[in-house]
Amino acid sequence: MQKTIWDKYAEVLADYSVDVKKGDLVQIRAASIYAKDLVKALYKRVLEKGAHPILRTSYEDMSDIFIKLASDEQLDFIDPIVKKEYEIIDKFISIGAPMNTKNMARADLAKTGRRSKASRELSTMLMERSAKGDAKWVVADVPTHALAQEAKMSFDEYSEFLFKSCYLDNENPVEKLKELDKKQSGWAEYLNGVKKVRITGEKTDITFGVEGRKWISCSGLNNYPDGEVFTSPVEDDINGEIYFDFPQNYRGNSATGVHLWIENGRIVKFEAETGRDYLEAMFNMDEGSKGIGEIAIGTNDEICEVTGNILFDEKIGGSIHMAVGASYPETGGKNVSGLHWDMIKNMKNGGKIFADDVLIYENGKFII
Repeated sequence: MQKTIWDKYAEVLADYSVDVKKGDLVQIRAASIYAKDLVKALYKRVLEKGAHPILRTSYEDMSDIFIKLASDEQLDFIDPIVKKEYEIIDKFISIGAPMNTKNMARADLAKTGRRSKASRELSTMLMERSAKGDAKWVVADVPTHALAQEAKMSFDEYSEFLFKSCYLDNENPVEKLKELDKKQSGWAEYLNGVKKVRITGEKTDITFGVEGRKWISCSGLNNYPDGEVFTSPVEDDINGEIYFDFPQNYRGNSATGVHLWIENGRIVKFEAETGRDYLEAMFNMDEGSKGIGEIAIGTNDEICEVTGNILFDEKIGGSIHMAVGASYPETGGKNVSGLHWDMIKNMKNGGKIFADDVLIYENGKFII
């Protein structure tokens, strides 16, 4: 029987991204009925691999209900069964399929911040297990009308865009991902010998200390689609200003014209054309939410414009992104926060990156 696009998609996620092995505990998580086709194909593939699929499905509007009605005690509560899953499950596959990209846009910011702080131990646990090689995880999306509308596309146009971004239009998408990784690994290897990275551009001149930190090539092992080279900079060695010309989307809210000033790794001043109150609430979430957790260079040339979906937008070829909040332990990062907001900057309009004062990137392209 001929494979469907969902069979192909499932094989990439199960066989390549998290490398399901016989006997593995594999959690397949989805928060919408629209993920059914991919979840079904994944369930089948995990069984074919001799592993044990564990389905966790829900409806996305439950999050809205929870934030509206939960007491402080309930916001702080971590389900011990869920915690146990984070401790013992081998592979985590999370499928996004939003019915409404704005369902949390009016949620109480203080309560969402408190919930994020409470659940931080789970995400930290997963990142630490992943860094040690004890667990693997990947997040991916399926086309929905909500995502298409957010991207200002028809559903068919968005479906084509998503599948091309994931190289699923290729006969062998895994080979394409491996080609991407080979190219990116060369850049990462070069950057691993660098002490300082400086980024310049429109209203931007910022330097990141990266000595002793690991640069990582991302080619479909944690995010799908993928295409970036990233690290977590030295926490107290980030100084300068940076301006983000693209809209910055997070949890159904957005901010535009975001301009940050950073001293010794902490945001000391910020401006925004829209969304300033939301920015302030997120930056005040916890002790680490004014720190910087990541600096990355997007490389996926199939993604050319902002679609309102961070999983795709942060991979835009010719862009960089900087995450405010939590860093990644596998890079050597130490900043801990319930926030990880990737903010994206277009570099095709004169942007430059210098590595130890050597120009390595200009107008959206590596020149090494």
